[in-house]
Amino acid sequence: MVARVFIDGEAGTTGLQIRERLAMRRDLELISIPEESRKELSARADCLNKADIAILCLPDAAAKESVALIENDTTRVIDASSAHRVADGWAYGFAEMDLDQGDVIAAAMRVTNPGCWPQGLIAAVRPLVAAGLLPADFNLTYHGISGYSGGGKGMIADYDALGASANVFAPYALGFNHKHLPEMTEYGLLDGAPLFTPSVGNYYKGMLTVVPLNLAGLARVPTGAEIHAALADHFTATGGFVEVAPLEALERSDSLDPQALNDTNSLRLQVFANDARAQAAIVAVYDNLGKGASGAAVQNLNLMLGVDQTTSLAA
Repeated sequence: MVARVFIDGEAGTTGLQIRERLAMRRDLELISIPEESRKELSARADCLNKADIAILCLPDAAAKESVALIENDTTRVIDASSAHRVADGWAYGFAEMDLDQGDVIAAAMRVTNPGCWPQGLIAAVRPLVAAGLLPADFNLTYHGISGYSGGGKGMIADYDALGASANVFAPYALGFNHKHLPEMTEYGLLDGAPLFTPSVGNYYKGMLTVVPLNLAGLARVPTGAEIHAALADHFTATGGFVEVAPLEALERSDSLDPQALNDTNSLRLQVFANDARAQAAIVAVYDNLGKGASGAAVQNLNLMLGVDQTTSLAA
């Protein structure tokens, strides 16, 4: 049976990437609105209600509007905005988060795609909290760098206009109230929000995130090997696209390149530790437009359709 899929917001950065990944699928019928009608509520409502699955690639307010336009009990939704990330009734679309999360997504009527930044933190921290290696009240910090495509069309235009003169490393969210904090807190199994300091680089896509761990104050300090084993065991069990690199004593590594996994749906974790100092860091590398956005949406679509989750996705 051919599933009808409507990408609401297909002209945006994420929508275009999703459509590109689905273009050759014979098991799907992609529903589109003529360009001149994309802002008409009646045209959007018609497509939303015809679709078996609607993928929302819209600003938060518009995503909520689209959900309200669905009048039937058959159209399933994947929302790539942040509108429903911690909302009741929405499954969180990070399939590797828990052993049964893929099954939760597969059965859901409403799935919220994860944010790009939260995935690096959740992948690094949730398995450690679940294993008892980190307490839920750990005083966590989180930082990293992402390509400017993560800021959408406006930021892309700004960086394209500036070219080589654009800031190569631009910290932001310096009021420490980023909209992804509730998502990080809830799905990271944390009691409180981390101190989050994101930055944008002068390159198109790809991201690298770091969770530093100053472990000396814990009643029981986990070793680097224990942290690595907990992550490796978790993601081996869940399968999917998250991999854990071997534990090595390195001062630097060429693999720590935010663009290393561009055009894939992979997320790679690497653990660095100094047990004598009771310090560690967990680094994640992934494509902010792949696993961080459109790739995750396609993975969730595959799960909801009951097909191999890797279909249309490069590892």
